[in-house]
Amino acid sequence: MSNKYRTHHCNELRKKHIGSKAVLSGWINKKRDHGNLLFIDLRDNYGITQCIISKDNSYFNQLEKTQLETVIRIEGEVVDRSKETINNEISTGEIELSISKFEELGSCKELPLPVFSDQEYSEEIRLKYRFLDLRRKKIHENIILRSKVISFIRNEMNKLGFLEFQTPILTSSSPEGARDFLVPSRLNPGKFYALPQAPQQFKQLIMVSGFDKYFQIAPCFRDEDARSDRSPGEFYQLDLEMSFVDQDDVFKIVEELLVSTFKRFSKKKLMFNQFPQISYSESMLKYGTDKPDLRNPLIIKDITEIFSRKDVSFEIFKKLVKSGSKVRCIVTKNTKDNPRSFFDNIDNWAKEQGASGLAYFSLEKNKEISAKGPIGKFFSKEALEEIMIKTEAKVGDSIFLACSNQKELERITSLARDKIAKDLKLIDENIFAFCWIVDYPMFEINEKTNKIEFSHNPFSMPQGDLDKINFEKPLEILAYQYDIVCNGIELSSGAIRNHIPELMYKLFSIAGYEKKQVDENFSGMINALSYGAPPHGGIAPGIDRIVMLLADEKNIREVTMFPMNQNAQDLMMNAPSEVSEHQLKELSLSTKLKK
Repeated sequence: MSNKYRTHHCNELRKKHIGSKAVLSGWINKKRDHGNLLFIDLRDNYGITQCIISKDNSYFNQLEKTQLETVIRIEGEVVDRSKETINNEISTGEIELSISKFEELGSCKELPLPVFSDQEYSEEIRLKYRFLDLRRKKIHENIILRSKVISFIRNEMNKLGFLEFQTPILTSSSPEGARDFLVPSRLNPGKFYALPQAPQQFKQLIMVSGFDKYFQIAPCFRDEDARSDRSPGEFYQLDLEMSFVDQDDVFKIVEELLVSTFKRFSKKKLMFNQFPQISYSESMLKYGTDKPDLRNPLIIKDITEIFSRKDVSFEIFKKLVKSGSKVRCIVTKNTKDNPRSFFDNIDNWAKEQGASGLAYFSLEKNKEISAKGPIGKFFSKEALEEIMIKTEAKVGDSIFLACSNQKELERITSLARDKIAKDLKLIDENIFAFCWIVDYPMFEINEKTNKIEFSHNPFSMPQGDLDKINFEKPLEILAYQYDIVCNGIELSSGAIRNHIPELMYKLFSIAGYEKKQVDENFSGMINALSYGAPPHGGIAPGIDRIVMLLADEKNIREVTMFPMNQNAQDLMMNAPSEVSEHQLKELSLSTKLKK
């Protein structure tokens, strides 16, 4: 649609337009002064058109002095480019616009960062001038991708029979794992709303209300520390819930959605169209984490029993095992002849991570099986053969070993698995590897307080026949809780919900909540569940993390329009900020800062 500012966008003009008049508006992306000719790359949201003006044009001097990123309007004739000047990198590369008239629409001060470059700048500069940062090609395209992904997901959810509803932003505070953002109530002095950490209770209430399939692109607010894969303050998720389903029904919907989304917006291959299901316990053993990167072929093995053998004389490990430690190892294929530096670098890296190091040896065979390396002499032929059976190791392979308590062992072997795979270049970056982590324990022991608490979502349904669950052994209770993981990044947690009030009271009592506390914290939901609640379940994949994977970015800031910094500050809008005494008085509040 043409108007006084433009007849075309900056990616539209082609050879068929040669000889016609055109009007373009946009930002001056680059300028190249060739003396008698001035070349200008004009940019808008859609692309770039090269424009040219000769020195005999009355606007030449003015354009020559005009600052980059100034917004201009130009009129001119579409002309052909010579063969040697064709630019195949842009869609308009076969033509240029010969400028006849120019008008400045919006002036620009000296730039704090160049827009035409993807050069890295400090977080402070980028976030303070985010409106300029967003003009840069790569991040601009990321934000457009985000919009397209969200639109696609909405359409797919509609096709799958889901209805989109919006849930309240101002709600009550509840213990859901993270800190709440609190909002004081003017009309109810001394009381506070909480911004929702997730629409968890409301989406369950929607199911109780008789709606069958719900979704929304939901804003969530959590007062958490920032990470590369987590924005401080707020984020968005695809929140969905379904009635009369078990977890396989949820998996089917999510897999269908994610497969279609990732195939639509990425050229990378999917390792699995049907995602494997891995139990939490298996994942912690084989990968040391419940967020495994399945592109990595390395598997962690437990070989603790080996160190009870009399023909194993590695006394450091044997003493630790007697005191309750475990031993786990990682086999690397055909690395026997790798230089000593390869092994020492990994050992030194482990020490930098706070471990005592990684012991290692390589398997070889002359007349019989033997091991070379710093600890190879401590193992008999028979012990090595048993290790080979347990780990599926072959002659020519190397084995890295760690010994510690289970939690520390999981931490260091998980990190080592990633480190070794990276050093050996084992990970195919052109693959998406999804999986489900299932069968989470309902409860866990808090190491600081030594008290039992929920390990995951407190509203989850326990597994098994409800009449036969042994509540006296809560740490053995598994829940219908599940995470979806891609390339080592958790996209979401979900669960089949506990829709039985009496059972909810029982489970909360195990975690130390009295009935009165449950009623106070979850009054709306616990009351609703008493009026005929269907079995239901759902999940909420993170939109930011999905787009981050599709855009091949390592930091979520690169796919978020206006993120905060690591200290949860918006440097551009100067938030959070102090407020006036008048505003505080209206809210019946006063501030008293810690010294």
